[in-house]
Amino acid sequence: CRCCAEGRRHSSILYSILRSQERAAPAPRGCSCGSRRRVALRSPQVVCKAASAVLVKTLRFVQNVPCFQELPLEEQLLLVRSCWAPLLLLGLAQDRVHLETVESAEPSMLQRILTARRHGEQPPHGAPAPGRQHHGPHLPSAGEIHAIKGFLAKCWSLDISTKEYAYLKGTVLFNPDLPGLQCTQYIEGLQREAQQALNEHVRLIHRGDEARFAKLNVVLSLLRSINANVIAELFFRPIIGAVNMDDMLLEMLCAKL
Repeated sequence: CRCCAEGRRHSSILYSILRSQERAAPAPRGCSCGSRRRVALRSPQVVCKAASAVLVKTLRFVQNVPCFQELPLEEQLLLVRSCWAPLLLLGLAQDRVHLETVESAEPSMLQRILTARRHGEQPPHGAPAPGRQHHGPHLPSAGEIHAIKGFLAKCWSLDISTKEYAYLKGTVLFNPDLPGLQCTQYIEGLQREAQQALNEHVRLIHRGDEARFAKLNVVLSLLRSINANVIAELFFRPIIGAVNMDDMLLEMLCAKL
């Protein structure tokens, strides 16, 4: 009948609209134009000085862990090289170091090409000019900074205690999955102990919050998405220029902080 036909027609139109909306919805989320914008610290001297102090404090914490001291120096260095950035971020969160950033106007492709030619360089077709690598830092993108700020905000929203930060750092420090480790089983046991201690502490102090342990592990998962090179560029290059973090960590690890 006509009513059934009309109903089917409207149903078909509604279905088409819904399908169109489903196809169109992911587009804004997938667009990463804004997240690729380059940003810099608003007060690099202040923030970088705070980050340097946190790094020293973090390595002092690591050196004072007895079971870490029992590991061979090569194992210690492997662990620290792999986790210094997430440990630093946990330290920044613990010390409530806030980041204020400003958008940086990067040179256009034409400006990069002209700059490269002035220095006698020929950039590959479609690639950023080499001059940018030699004459300025690689500024982090807005998306990378957003991930760091999101991590800090998550930590602050949970109001993580000093003991919880310590257990989280222990979980990050003792990573048995690193290639080249010899004491894998021992390190795996230490990581398990850190997680168990965190779980027991949460159950004792936050008895009414059964989801807190899971929330704290979400904090650890957020750390895995943040690149250590971004941390080095953001917090150390503005005050000490291009730095080899491996060399600096080795020097600091062997020194009495």
